[in-house]
Amino acid sequence: MKLDGVRVLDLSLFLPGPYLTQMMADHGAEVIKIEPPGGEPVRNVGYRTSDGVAVWFRNTHRNKKSVVLNLKDDADRESFLALADTADVLVEAFRPGVVERLGIGPKEIRARNPGIVYVSIAAFGQTGPEVKRPAHDLAIQALAGTLSLNLGRDGAPANPGMPVADVTGSMVALAGVLMALYRREKTGRGDYLDVAMMDSLMSWLPNVTGPVFAEDRAPVVKDERSFGGYAFFTSYQTKDGKYIALGGVERKFVVNFLNALERPDLIEIAAGPNGPSQEPVKAFLREAFAQKSRAEWEEFIRDLDVCAAPVLDIHEAFHSAQAADREMLVTDADGNLHIGTPLKFSDEPGRLILDLPELGEHTEEVLAELRERK
Repeated sequence: MKLDGVRVLDLSLFLPGPYLTQMMADHGAEVIKIEPPGGEPVRNVGYRTSDGVAVWFRNTHRNKKSVVLNLKDDADRESFLALADTADVLVEAFRPGVVERLGIGPKEIRARNPGIVYVSIAAFGQTGPEVKRPAHDLAIQALAGTLSLNLGRDGAPANPGMPVADVTGSMVALAGVLMALYRREKTGRGDYLDVAMMDSLMSWLPNVTGPVFAEDRAPVVKDERSFGGYAFFTSYQTKDGKYIALGGVERKFVVNFLNALERPDLIEIAAGPNGPSQEPVKAFLREAFAQKSRAEWEEFIRDLDVCAAPVLDIHEAFHSAQAADREMLVTDADGNLHIGTPLKFSDEPGRLILDLPELGEHTEEVLAELRERK
């Protein structure tokens, strides 16, 4: 597999770091999870399956080794430093300053192991006026401006359906790690990567910053194309209380759909600017969609060249034929469900080893290996 022979030390907790390192584990990396004596918090967060395992933990910690170390203890810290000497990648997501106080910061680790890729993932990175602010995903989205784009029908910010600050930070970190490992092949040296989840989230906004960059103003969310201000880029309720999403702004999709609905007179209005001028088209579509069930609309649009899709709940999505074909829902030998890997290599596909480590299961094994190296 792509990452065979790469050893990763994972000090991170919750979602951004563990998701990053699981992606690496799925593709061959040896991931050693360094857990505090109390364990990774998500072992005990949220829904559990019949075997008592938290679903969140199951979907971020497969195929990892668990080593319990108290980094405030001198002996355990020395064991960690010795382990870092053997690692290719180290991932941490403490608040800025913590690793330095523990004596395991990038300067200390890279002085011992110049080839290591040391990754810090933090809400706001390691610099700036917000660096000390406590924050999880929702607060990061608030400061990144994206929460202001996620409005409910009452116009107030609504909790987003996905932890996008966490996951964008994870994906940016993964890209950086792989770049650094590639560069190390030429130079022999690793690097230090400072990832801010806020930076990562803001970098994913090239298609919605038009008003900010072109007109020096905040967007009027309800009028912007990406947020429902365009008749063919929003969702409509069907007769059975479900929804169909129209998701294409290209003229051909508008022409095809309005001709099929025998309303070619609305084509030019739909082609107009975003915002209030789209209301006649929206009004027609609201009325039209309310006449048939979601399934009937699916049948209607099946043979049309129209960018439209039923709005599935996540249970429906994970049990869809498309998800099954792409192996995005995986069942283990005990019948437990897992999210698959989205990286589909042809020559060296990932291998999902669905074993989950007990807390500290590999502590003695890993430390014994260190003793043998001496």
